[in-house]
Amino acid sequence: MEAPLERLKTRLIAQALAEGFAKARITRPDSRPDLPADLAGFVAAGHHGQMGWMAERMAWRANPAALWPEARSVIMLAENYTPEADPRAATAVKEAGAISVYAQGKDYHDLVKRRLKRLGRWLIAEEPCEIKVFVDTAPVMEKPLAEAAGLGWQGKHTNLLARDLGNWFFLGALFTTLELPPDAPDVSHCGSCTACLDACPTGAFPAPYRIDARRCISYLTIEHRGPVEPALRPLLGNRIYGCDDCLAACPWNKFAVTARDIGYATRHGTPPLAELLALDDTAFRARFASSPIKRIGRDRLVRNALYAAGNSGLPDLLPFARALTADPEPSVAEAASWACARLATIGHD
Repeated sequence: MEAPLERLKTRLIAQALAEGFAKARITRPDSRPDLPADLAGFVAAGHHGQMGWMAERMAWRANPAALWPEARSVIMLAENYTPEADPRAATAVKEAGAISVYAQGKDYHDLVKRRLKRLGRWLIAEEPCEIKVFVDTAPVMEKPLAEAAGLGWQGKHTNLLARDLGNWFFLGALFTTLELPPDAPDVSHCGSCTACLDACPTGAFPAPYRIDARRCISYLTIEHRGPVEPALRPLLGNRIYGCDDCLAACPWNKFAVTARDIGYATRHGTPPLAELLALDDTAFRARFASSPIKRIGRDRLVRNALYAAGNSGLPDLLPFARALTADPEPSVAEAASWACARLATIGHD
């Protein structure tokens, strides 16, 4: 006979799917005792770059049980944002900026958290308990927990993927004081494939299943403050916010599920670099008000657009770059000078 918590788990999974999640699995907060050593090694190698919050909150990040000692179960959920076409095509549009698929629509933090809270309220109504929900903004290592829950596995590109979902999905975590039956962990099904590693424009993977954020385009365009190392700038191409190359290369995407929430529909596309280079802070805020792009601010986005302009080979962008050489933000002014130097040589080689 099925135990009460087994029945609750069955209903919970069904409710998660009804709410719009693509998949849900359960694990224990202490299911990954290897995390402290792994995270410590990552930070000790400097692979976290300027993401100091990884080191500062390492005790919580590496030990979900320490983050909330009362928690007994972690419900890990997947939400698809699969693109309609190969996003790598945007990198060929030299006069425009390429934006990562996940940032093309509304801010996923808001969309996923709203769904998580609805599921949490349902759970409390079914069985009184306490809950906490997390979407990528708290010291929670969602990917290892999702692997432990059997939601999928961390591929050689370090992102989570699943045989029935591909790798185009966000993760949400719902911690609860209920002791729900856990699922079996997943294991890697990457085999000998190295498509994701081979696709990386900057060689950001020192080894399979390991990433050095300091060479990752997503990190460089989103998290990195100040000037990007000059040797890496040409490798950015026209990518102004994130990079999808390793994700797009994964063969498991043949099983990717179409995004269900219209909030993930493309809104920003490939914006013209000339328009981005003309943005002031007010215009930036208005344009990206409901997008995850808003969190990097005008200065960092314009810095990235200047690198893209310098890589474009389009002399028509030279006046826009020149206008920013006296920008009050040093990283923007420096990027503008770099772009001008690159564009000024066109036709004079």
